Amino acid sequence: MQYHQDGFRPGDPALAPAQEEAGSAPEAVDVLVVGSGPAGLTLAAQLSRFPEISFRIAERREGPLLMGQADGLACRSLEMFQAFGFAERVLKESYWVNEVSFWRPGPEGLHRADRIRDVEEDLSEMPHVILSQARLHDFYLELIASGARRVTPDYGHELISVLRGEGTHPVTATFRLPDGSESQIRARYLVGCDGARSRVRGAMGHSLKGEAARQLWGVMDILAVTDFPDIRLKAAIQTEDRGAMLIIPREGGHLVRMYMELDQLAEGERAADRAVTPDLLVARAQSILAPYNLEVREVVWSSAYEIGQRVCDAFDDRDQGPPRLFIAGDACHTHSPKAGQGMNVSMADAYNLGWKLAAVLRGQAEENLLLTYSDERRAKAKELIDFDRDMARLFAAKPKGKAEEAQFQHYFKKHARYTAGVETRYDASLICGLETDQTLASGQIVGMRFHSAPVIRLADARPLQLGHILLADGRWRLLAFAPKGDEGAAGGVVASLCDALQPLIARFTPEGADSDSLLDLRAIFQEEHRSLEITRMPPLLRPRVGRLGLTDYEKVFCADPADDIFDRRGIDRARGALVVVRPDGYVAQVLPLTATDRLAEFFEGFMRRP
Repeated sequence: MQYHQDGFRPGDPALAPAQEEAGSAPEAVDVLVVGSGPAGLTLAAQLSRFPEISFRIAERREGPLLMGQADGLACRSLEMFQAFGFAERVLKESYWVNEVSFWRPGPEGLHRADRIRDVEEDLSEMPHVILSQARLHDFYLELIASGARRVTPDYGHELISVLRGEGTHPVTATFRLPDGSESQIRARYLVGCDGARSRVRGAMGHSLKGEAARQLWGVMDILAVTDFPDIRLKAAIQTEDRGAMLIIPREGGHLVRMYMELDQLAEGERAADRAVTPDLLVARAQSILAPYNLEVREVVWSSAYEIGQRVCDAFDDRDQGPPRLFIAGDACHTHSPKAGQGMNVSMADAYNLGWKLAAVLRGQAEENLLLTYSDERRAKAKELIDFDRDMARLFAAKPKGKAEEAQFQHYFKKHARYTAGVETRYDASLICGLETDQTLASGQIVGMRFHSAPVIRLADARPLQLGHILLADGRWRLLAFAPKGDEGAAGGVVASLCDALQPLIARFTPEGADSDSLLDLRAIFQEEHRSLEITRMPPLLRPRVGRLGLTDYEKVFCADPADDIFDRRGIDRARGALVVVRPDGYVAQVLPLTATDRLAEFFEGFMRRP
């Protein structure tokens, strides 16, 4: 973490210097976020990293969430939290899902059919974990409040209407306050993160489309005593005639969440019509687990829901002109919770949109960049709906034989990468190139998230994960993997790349800004770190930064001999590779180290010269 670029500053380095208007609630803002769930807070967290962007968060609830409904956090979400700087806090408090057990009916009742790893080897440096949504909100709220504008949500703001007009702040949102009065906020852009019954979506003229399976499910968080042996493992249980159950251990060592199949709903019937009680859910759980005993000491939270898979036609209002309204999260797509994707996909929506809004608002990119949000994320939502439909169907299936019994387990293994959140792949577009030179870095797939691996930082010999340099700061990363024998000296491939990049970087960098403020070049060498000298590296890899013009010593890395990133990620040792990574951590291009003309053409497609 770097924080003395503009002079020595004591205290908490994560707390940005406050602006004069910090904590104020302006009537006109750059971005208005409606809803403070995982999607809304992810978006706000991204915006809070940029002091020049004004934003507000409007929330219908009277205060912060105290008890969350979602709990599963995929590996990819943890990678995102690392970019925001609070992954370690999540890892410390959460339950780690290490293994999954599968239980089937047998001659003497339930038996464990199998037990497998939850996350395959080298899928991510991050695990799959379980943590209350409310606790995750706490981390986000602290991060947002630490930004230069010290933003906190405006609670008790119920959205009444959204109107799109003209002018610098063309969107007007009207809210009803707790005292019955009304308040208006104007914005350049408005993002609806306001759930499945989104009023923002309605104002856009869109609707969720799909169908419900009319299958009623119950869920409860309990503190219990049981002789079921896998109560602290994620466990999928299928019975012949008593329904199915998914057990998710929670953080804290004792809390357990149970999802259980209930009954079919009649045509037109809703989950709320059944008045499902905690006692009913406890009785059903005891029935499914029999012959094992379950003594529930406390029901912390319970609910009932119906399975449905729906997705919106579009995630923006481009049919009315350049997009001004957007939706994210449950406002875009709804599905069952058993695949553990709801909160994760919602946050991924907002992370995709956040850096794009910031780039446009900061004058770094043209507005056409905003069109890629709906294009990219709606395609992923459709994949999620298809996956969830199959998962829900197989989970509720009554096992009739060994082949059928194993079908769900096979599906789980096959799609473990998907549930970990690392299988998302964006199609070729304005900000995703083709696979023309993919062989140069076969393990860093264009359109997929950058896959981290260990390296050693040259200047201080610190071992770290290369992916952890991908902070949520709006910068594009140019990762130059050097060919064999290159030590950064003048006349070498990396030095020549630096010479060629100088005018390109200057073309898009605002006057007076640090040279790496938009395009951040890093180099990774194959040579052992003790054989290289940081002072011999090209100036672009030792840039002067900040008000004092201090040297940045954190641009150069070497392969770790114990776990070589060139081998692990398929980097061509003879030719090297230039891996271009978007601000949200996805690989946009894999190019030869000499292809700076193609790199320039790529950025000219959407970037704005200052």
